[in-house]
Amino acid sequence: MGSSALLAPGPAACPPARLSLRDRGVHEACEHKWIESEKAGRDLGEWAIRCWVLRHWHGFLRHRWVEHLQGVAFWVELDEADFGLLDRAFHDSPLFVPIFEMLRKGKENLDVIRWAHNEGHTTEEVLAILEALDINSARIEFQFEHRPYRNPS
Repeated sequence: MGSSALLAPGPAACPPARLSLRDRGVHEACEHKWIESEKAGRDLGEWAIRCWVLRHWHGFLRHRWVEHLQGVAFWVELDEADFGLLDRAFHDSPLFVPIFEMLRKGKENLDVIRWAHNEGHTTEEVLAILEALDINSARIEFQFEHRPYRNPS
């Protein structure tokens, strides 16, 4: 994947709406619960919510972090200064795209450092990129406030 595909789409002319990871996560978990409950023919309750969290929260969060860095969606729980970072940082570094791609696909900082070491890249530049991207600041615990379901009609 080339850097133009990595960085596109960029921020729109007018800033995107401010979205909540927690609200969207609860929506996704409830939708999963409904689908799984329909398949089972009964309400699976908290069990289905917990399954979604265990199976999908990390990937959901990683995907939203990428959207935030690309300037596609502004997630209020993520660092405001990181919004659209991909349009502003490391354009001159040949290491940026492969490092970002590894993180985007779920790799962690240590995986990137091992890769860089095996490929003979300098630790200094790799660490500078990892510090700028700061994947660890995007780790948010799923919080589900149980609210009784109310029929909207």
